Amino acid sequence: MESASETCRIDVWLWRARFFKTRALSAKFAESGLLRQVRFGQTTRIQKAGHAVRIGDRLTFAIGTRLIDVRVLSIGDRRGPASEAQGLYTVCE
Repeated sequence: MESASETCRIDVWLWRARFFKTRALSAKFAESGLLRQVRFGQTTRIQKAGHAVRIGDRLTFAIGTRLIDVRVLSIGDRRGPASEAQGLYTVCE
């Protein structure tokens, strides 16, 4: 069983990591089905805002014409400044 400190809703994490300006926008995006998650080598299409994300997960999605591929490093406690948000993930190449 996963503890609450190890997981986070995908819409909350995207908002905390500052990929979206509001949580409502991140929830709408998560429900669009355009977000992919790789965990333990298995790819999953996310279609719910309440989907859990964990440290080590890889997320792939496109915003506009930009393809974003990141690995989750931290869940975070709040939506802080940009420098704090950048510590939540690392860009995959």
